[in-house]
Amino acid sequence: MNIDLTTPVSAISRVGKTTASRLKKLGIETVEDLIFYYPFRWQDFSQIFDIASLKPEQIVTVRGKIQLITNRRSFAKRKMLTEALVSDQTGSVKVIWFNQPFLTKVLAPGDEVFLSGKADFDRYTLQLVNPIYEKVSKDTTHTARLVPIYSLTSNLTQKQIRFLIKTVLPAVNLIQEWLPESLLKEFKLLGLHSALKQIHFPDDKKTLAKAINRLKFDELFLFQLQIILGKNEIASSQAIPIKFFEQKTRDFVSALPFQLTNDQKKVAWKIISDLQIPRPMNRLLEGDVGSGKTVVAALAMLNVALNQKQAVLMAPTEILASQHYKNICSLFEKTEIKIGLMTKSQKQIGQETVSKKKIIDDLSRGDINLVVGTHALIQDDIAFKDLVLAVIDEQHRFGVGQRKILRQKSGNCQDLPHLLSMTATPIPRSLALTFCGDLDLSIIREMPKERKKIITKVVDSKNRKLAYDFVREQVKLGRQIFVICPLIDPSDKLGVKSVTTEYEKLKKEIFPDLKIDMLHGKLKSADKEQIMQDFLAKKSDILVATSVVEVGVDVPNASVMLIEGSERFGLAQLHQFRGRVGRSSHQSYCFLFTDSQTQKTKERLEALVTAKDGFELAEFDLKFRGPGEIYGTIQSGFPEFKLAELTDYELVQKAKSAAEKILADDLNNYPLLKQKMNQFAKKIHLE
Repeated sequence: MNIDLTTPVSAISRVGKTTASRLKKLGIETVEDLIFYYPFRWQDFSQIFDIASLKPEQIVTVRGKIQLITNRRSFAKRKMLTEALVSDQTGSVKVIWFNQPFLTKVLAPGDEVFLSGKADFDRYTLQLVNPIYEKVSKDTTHTARLVPIYSLTSNLTQKQIRFLIKTVLPAVNLIQEWLPESLLKEFKLLGLHSALKQIHFPDDKKTLAKAINRLKFDELFLFQLQIILGKNEIASSQAIPIKFFEQKTRDFVSALPFQLTNDQKKVAWKIISDLQIPRPMNRLLEGDVGSGKTVVAALAMLNVALNQKQAVLMAPTEILASQHYKNICSLFEKTEIKIGLMTKSQKQIGQETVSKKKIIDDLSRGDINLVVGTHALIQDDIAFKDLVLAVIDEQHRFGVGQRKILRQKSGNCQDLPHLLSMTATPIPRSLALTFCGDLDLSIIREMPKERKKIITKVVDSKNRKLAYDFVREQVKLGRQIFVICPLIDPSDKLGVKSVTTEYEKLKKEIFPDLKIDMLHGKLKSADKEQIMQDFLAKKSDILVATSVVEVGVDVPNASVMLIEGSERFGLAQLHQFRGRVGRSSHQSYCFLFTDSQTQKTKERLEALVTAKDGFELAEFDLKFRGPGEIYGTIQSGFPEFKLAELTDYELVQKAKSAAEKILADDLNNYPLLKQKMNQFAKKIHLE
């Protein structure tokens, strides 16, 4: 059949309605979607081993001829076994597959095959168990090469995805090369057609690296174009200046139940100074978890309210939005500022639960000075009377497009709102200025005086019981415990499985007498909210959660963070998890569980133990990982990136340089590039 980029996957051979619906869950609906569905890693099956050289525990590929193949039932009569004997010029090896009786119809004696998998001993001899199989050819898909591994969903297999992508890969030639020839030559970039073919089925590691480099460059280059254009637009825009109410601000600070740190005072004054200028503020506020970013934002919002204008605080999840709302209400308890909360499941004004219509009406009249919520606030049927400040938590790529939406909703269509982005992800200053060049940068390094340093320990399998004993002692003292489980790969299904398994183990085997709850991304919003509320109310002792669930709520009573499979996470992620404890005067602890014995793992985890703060850790992470090292995008925090990361420092610099050259020349001279950039801008939200 003839296919083009818009051909639905359901029209491809061997794809029925059921498979098409499963692919849709992965965001794959067309041939183009398949082409741009990149692997997240590659299994190296390229080296062919002689059968005589096989050793236990090796991951190998062998090439041999099937001497015999047969099915039989196991002694327990529960499993069907397919057994084969495969030989090459050096020897023979037994091969066994479980519950795959159809193999005797697919493979026959005399067939020459590649087998890729793990060599291991049974009681008497070496064998291959459940290896991937493929008849010998010059262009293999599943064996004898660098084999792509993709994220999956229920009832889809790697073989299915690989088969489909290989089927449609010739359509790559229908995609136009949109990068100018001058940039391809200057930065020695692989052509787009080659890069897309090699990212899926690379000839070798060197060519794979070139393909990844090209596709990372594409993402970063388009991103830098957006940043520079956005910066230029903001520079030429107007904003409503906010008068500084000095005495009322001093009174507010004096009434706080804690003292502001010097860093908080300096940063707050810088932000308030920005608000007084009739040009849109565009500031990124960095600070470790618990450094007090929210109260700094509150000082800005206070002055907005005193000017009879409106501010919005947006968070990425309902749980975090709800937590912010409680904190903001507490901070403004002694003022007359009217505060609202609007998420999918919660609508409140003050302590009163209200209708969605009530909040919408009050915002349009200007009766609500400050509203807290998720990004639904700008996507819903909402209009503000005088919105002049948007505070965005953990979403510092909130861009010009979103500002325009806010401007259209704000009642001041000629003005852009001021923007304050907050992040607890420590980004090295040099990197932040390069990557987020349209943002002014403020950093809070100083932690509140009452906060104690979190004691961090790396725990191997030998000391696991000691850690569990310590957890029990902490619970006896009235403290609570977080347990974070890793995603084995980016599949959400596996994440739920791992957290469920850990939950069952802790509940039944380790702490049967304690109250344990579980939190993961498959739960409904209302259920997640209830579980967190129960944990805050001390109705559970231990909360087991996946890493993809936002657990960044303030639980002062939690004193232990226990992280399973800690070697699977980036240092920044581990630091974020650790910051969920140590939020009160109680001494807190972080246990990094790992079974890995590699030197690299030890160095990385020890850095978490010794680093003074998240910023030192971020600099170490950048140095340790180095530019261009292949890591999963799960660590990058930028969902619009499939491959690129903040730590691709040299590539970020190159992309920025390239973007500046194109814009200095004139984007209109590059129609294909301009078209691609417009498509990119529509796909991403820069938020």
